Amino acid sequence: MVKLFDAHCHLQDPRIFNKVPQLIRTAVDTGIVCFAVNGITEKDWHLVKQMSESYPSVIPCFGLHPWFVTERTPNWLSTLKEFFESTPSAAVGEIGLDKGSRGREIDFTDQIEVFRQQLELAKELKRPASVHCVRAFGDLLQIMKSVGPFPDGVILHSFLGSAEMVPEFSKLGAYFSFSGFLMSMKESKAKKMLKSVPAERILLETDAPDALPKSNNFDSLFPIEGDDSLPAGFQIQGEDSTSNCCSPSQNQSQDARDASAQPKETLNHPANIHYVLKYVASLLEMSEEELADLSYRNALHLFSYKGSKVLLEG
Repeated sequence: MVKLFDAHCHLQDPRIFNKVPQLIRTAVDTGIVCFAVNGITEKDWHLVKQMSESYPSVIPCFGLHPWFVTERTPNWLSTLKEFFESTPSAAVGEIGLDKGSRGREIDFTDQIEVFRQQLELAKELKRPASVHCVRAFGDLLQIMKSVGPFPDGVILHSFLGSAEMVPEFSKLGAYFSFSGFLMSMKESKAKKMLKSVPAERILLETDAPDALPKSNNFDSLFPIEGDDSLPAGFQIQGEDSTSNCCSPSQNQSQDARDASAQPKETLNHPANIHYVLKYVASLLEMSEEELADLSYRNALHLFSYKGSKVLLEG
């Protein structure tokens, strides 16, 4: 069985939170060794921390997602730093910039300020940072150049940028992580972009519970029924519990769903990373085993910082 590392997901999402024990058990049984679980708001960092304490396979990540910057408290950065101090195994994420349909509702100057502070914190802590970027790659590159380089890594999660962008981001220490959203990109463009990414910087992720892969055989996917119930004490103000809070863009997400003819209420399971593996391997003209090993070792290297749960294998 191949070993896989889900480099970015959201198992604390209220739509699936109550199913986590079963989801992790099933995913581990399919060969997934680690899950980088990304917080997105002050209201869910404690859930990510608790999950990491309960499951050895969960790598906690704390960050303020651009969609939630207007809801931050005056002490948000101090609180974030406290979470890192109390959780040596944590990475930074999900942070980022968004000029898409949802991002336009939030002042971009405000997004930049919050993003820069977290990016600087990641560099100071010598931890990788998982970055969301929608229609703002020029701004992202400029900020990364001013703060970087990043020897400890920056993950461009659910990357859907162009091949031309890859070299400059790579020089700064970026890794490129691919999810089911890649299937919404024109295949020729996706293939060109994938082949431009250095082999040592390729990661795979699910972005679960979003980014459900397209499949000709939907019945073979690992499905999750949506759950509207929230964990005790958990509420994202101003957000419907069924809204997808972690995808690269509402438009891209909708494109993927419209094209796939899959039930909208079906959410993505972390075990579906096998479908991402299969698709990316086919475009790169590699065997699934080769890509699994490559992406797994890249993730091990990236997440093997001081204090991490992950230990580099020989």
